[in-house]
Amino acid sequence: MKKSLWLLPLLAASLSGFVHADDAAIKQSLAKLGVQNADIQSAPVAGMKTVLTDSGVLYVTEDGKHVIQGPLYDVSGAQPVNVTNKLLVGKLNALEKEMIVYKAPQEKHVITVFTDITCGYCHKLHEEMKDYNALGITVRYLAFPRQGLQSQTENDMKAIWCAKDRNKAFDTAMKGDAVAGATCDMNIANHYNLGVQFGIQGTPAIVLSNGTVIPGYQGPKEMKQMLDAHQQLTNIGG
Repeated sequence: MKKSLWLLPLLAASLSGFVHADDAAIKQSLAKLGVQNADIQSAPVAGMKTVLTDSGVLYVTEDGKHVIQGPLYDVSGAQPVNVTNKLLVGKLNALEKEMIVYKAPQEKHVITVFTDITCGYCHKLHEEMKDYNALGITVRYLAFPRQGLQSQTENDMKAIWCAKDRNKAFDTAMKGDAVAGATCDMNIANHYNLGVQFGIQGTPAIVLSNGTVIPGYQGPKEMKQMLDAHQQLTNIGG
């Protein structure tokens, strides 16, 4: 019995060594693709790892020899589940304190919108905020400057997110007025990179509570109908 107990730490150390070896092989393979910063996690598929990068989500075999890019779906239940986006919801909600939020008085749904202050349809969506809120839809904003990082739009959006009253600064910008300068340690790149991981290419991009991404503008009534229908499907699937 004592020998068996002695073997347990050795077995744990051996398994840990395999994990590090797998990660090292994966990082070496990713380097060939020009991917340097990667967060390697377990995957729901045996023999593979999930890799979160600034360029999106990858699935890599544990030996590092094969790489797949794109969403992974679980179709075992009544409704298909986008496993990739479900994973990213945790990262999305971790940014909650950085979001500019317009809360519905009688909240029924919560959506997160990746927005750009130079986007026409983003302006249209924001102009109708009272209507979304009246229908029970809380809107949370994250920044997604379409011109990319280190652009003037990113600088302006950072100033908005650094303002003492973010909502007021955002309202002003969405009316087309000049953005007042402000600085802080806010990193808009975290918003932008998360949007890229969700596969977002344009704005507005709407993320539902389960990670489903709805690209493009949806009017208040259409949004409410879609959210109600999606909630029913989710309840049936659950």
